[in-house]
Amino acid sequence: MPKKKTNNPETLVIGAGELGLADFIAVACHGRPVSFAPEVSRRVDGGREYVESAVAWATGEAPPPDGTTAEDFYIYGITTGLGEFKRVILRSEEEAHQLQINLLRSHACGVGPALPESVARGAMLMRLQTFSQGHSGVRFALLEKIAEFLNRGFHPVIPAQGSVGSSGDLCPLAHLFLPFIGEGRLRWEGGRDRFGKVDFEAAELIQAGVMAPYPLTFKEGVALINGTAISTALGLLALHDALNLMAAANAAGSLTLEAMRGRSRAFEDPLHRLRRHPGQIKCAAQVRSLVEGSTLLDGNSQLQDAYSLRALPQVHGASWEALEHVRRILERELNAVTDNPLFFYHHAPMDGREHLKHYSGANFHGQPVALAMDYLALACAELADISERRTQMLLDHHHNEGLPACLTDSPGLNSGYMIAQYTAAALVSENKVLCHPASCDNIPTSANAEDHNSMAPIAARQAGEVVNNALNVVAIEMLCAAQGLDFRLRRGEGRPGRGTRALYDALRARVPHLEDDRSLSPEIQRVAQMIRAGEFTLGAGDVPGEA
Repeated sequence: MPKKKTNNPETLVIGAGELGLADFIAVACHGRPVSFAPEVSRRVDGGREYVESAVAWATGEAPPPDGTTAEDFYIYGITTGLGEFKRVILRSEEEAHQLQINLLRSHACGVGPALPESVARGAMLMRLQTFSQGHSGVRFALLEKIAEFLNRGFHPVIPAQGSVGSSGDLCPLAHLFLPFIGEGRLRWEGGRDRFGKVDFEAAELIQAGVMAPYPLTFKEGVALINGTAISTALGLLALHDALNLMAAANAAGSLTLEAMRGRSRAFEDPLHRLRRHPGQIKCAAQVRSLVEGSTLLDGNSQLQDAYSLRALPQVHGASWEALEHVRRILERELNAVTDNPLFFYHHAPMDGREHLKHYSGANFHGQPVALAMDYLALACAELADISERRTQMLLDHHHNEGLPACLTDSPGLNSGYMIAQYTAAALVSENKVLCHPASCDNIPTSANAEDHNSMAPIAARQAGEVVNNALNVVAIEMLCAAQGLDFRLRRGEGRPGRGTRALYDALRARVPHLEDDRSLSPEIQRVAQMIRAGEFTLGAGDVPGEA
């Protein structure tokens, strides 16, 4: 996942328009603070009005207006129980209030390692974007509390496992917001100087006067835990890395093409325009741009190169278009209202007034995210698959056009990059398991009241692992391609293109030529981090989904 950087003092204004991937990354990964557009409080308070009235009507605290039916004030999760208990009617305001607190407590039963802080921050940002649209029935004070957690760096600890991704990411979202009521755990970097630690029970910080508990009330508990915020946050973080992976895969393939003295004609524009796929056309264009000016190309003994070189635009291009699709889905979800029930103003022609109505639906269902995450995993696994094949080609002296075996001057005494290819092969094989689609599974829950679940958070976590593996596979190819170019340049066989020369120099500034064997693990991780940081992204318009 993207590396955390210094806080950006410029605030992101919630409610001023739609958010994009860059906005999400700025808040989730770089600590950008948030604020609210002036109209947000008005929108939110308007949606809240109905909730207050419905509770009063349902509990007998106030008489319902003429023409009101039970459907108007028996509202799921507000004046009724949830899931299997949806037919249980709450008979007092005290019960309706306590239900919201109980929801956070009862649903906080996750297991497994903690999710990164970037997931917690990203999920809180998405709850703000949802609530700011005024359909959730919460108080504006709740939005202010979420913003306080983001801006002060309070990051709740969220166990990774426990969500089936359909009634919202119930379990992890309950853990995310449990500290609001003074329970659960969180991390706070500000505690390092004051208390000598960063891990806290929420109750500790409340007792020390660092923060105050939030008085949760009607609808707010169910609003906090209903939605796809965890799955989508995981997905957006994986997508961010995948976009940088895409650019790096094209860069690595271009370096390998030159190290192999491969055939340039397979990348010419007329060939790719005949097939019409935009991703293929763009990937071929990127390779041409990188190798422009090269005198190494077209110098091998082959009439045509192996598929891992010759079909690079076709294979990479398919992944390019998959990432464009995934980006569209996730950016929609980033701006979507995904809790339940939801509230709307309707204009009544009879009296000319606006009336609030509520709808109980399933916008929390994670199927769009689940399918997109399975697709992302497959797209990135294929980038790793073909990259590993190019690595093997560079190492195999039967097929590497005169380069030394395993790219070492002293084969036998030194193993060179031999075992790095083993690592790439292991990661590619692991990806095959991780690419099993989570979205095709279904286990009903809540006594079959929730009889179809998306498994979106599982798909998203798997996709993140696939992307991480692929980053390391492409990093290995880059190291091997740079080593191969070292030999070509020493022999005076030609010069790289302007773009590939810059890539080669960037790699050699961080990793020296391999003369004698040394541990390659730190170097693989170093280059993988360069990829993750976007150091091989070619510029605006050169990643999927950007014009």
